[in-house]
Amino acid sequence: MSEAAPDRPEGIRRAVRGEIERRPARHRRAAAFQAYVLIASAVFVGLAIAAHYVPYFRIDLIITRAVQTIDDPVFEAIMNGLTWMGFVPQVDLIVALVVSVLFLLGLRWEAIAALFAALGPVLGSVIKVIVARPRPTGDLVEVLTRLDTLSFPSGHVLLASTFYGFIAFLAYTLLKPGWIRTALLILFGAIIALMGPSRIYLGHHWFSDVMGAYVLGSLWLALAIRTYRWGKPRFSRTQAVAPEPSGGKDPQ
Repeated sequence: MSEAAPDRPEGIRRAVRGEIERRPARHRRAAAFQAYVLIASAVFVGLAIAAHYVPYFRIDLIITRAVQTIDDPVFEAIMNGLTWMGFVPQVDLIVALVVSVLFLLGLRWEAIAALFAALGPVLGSVIKVIVARPRPTGDLVEVLTRLDTLSFPSGHVLLASTFYGFIAFLAYTLLKPGWIRTALLILFGAIIALMGPSRIYLGHHWFSDVMGAYVLGSLWLALAIRTYRWGKPRFSRTQAVAPEPSGGKDPQ
């Protein structure tokens, strides 16, 4: 008498369990993430309170003057181009274009989550009013264009960290390894990394404005990714492109 066939559902469950990280490792990652959120939140709040009472720090002046000593036409063009991308209406058009492309490609939940990530500067605008820190002035550093708005945190850097950071996350998780994914990660990573120096170089923000935006941006980006992962198995099952794998596992 032939041996009975193995229970296929049980075999599938074993395979799935084999792909899931052990509980201690998951708990360590969750604890590390929670610790980062708490530490980053405390750092940002402390920096915001200090910025409310101090127009600029000594390190702000030192770093701004050092960055502005760079005399290279290519560097200057990159700094001007990045800052130009972050002003209205260019930034609104870029966000609308990227979100529309995702939607038309069938990645509808990704498009919604990307739009949510782009709302980070709205929170930044509220914080700017509360902190009420003035921008750098021409008597201290070189200011390319005088802006009458408030300074802390940098809206350009906040958007770069949240929106381009989320698009980089999508590129990493949805695309197969290859030159296209690598090129996109380098592009978005460069935009995020260089947006801060561009704001300092043009005299629009202090170093502490930029760092505050990076910290706040990382927190909003984490929230956007959590929201995306929460909603993906719920709202993307009918997507023709990149549906959630069976079992509701996060994309790798």
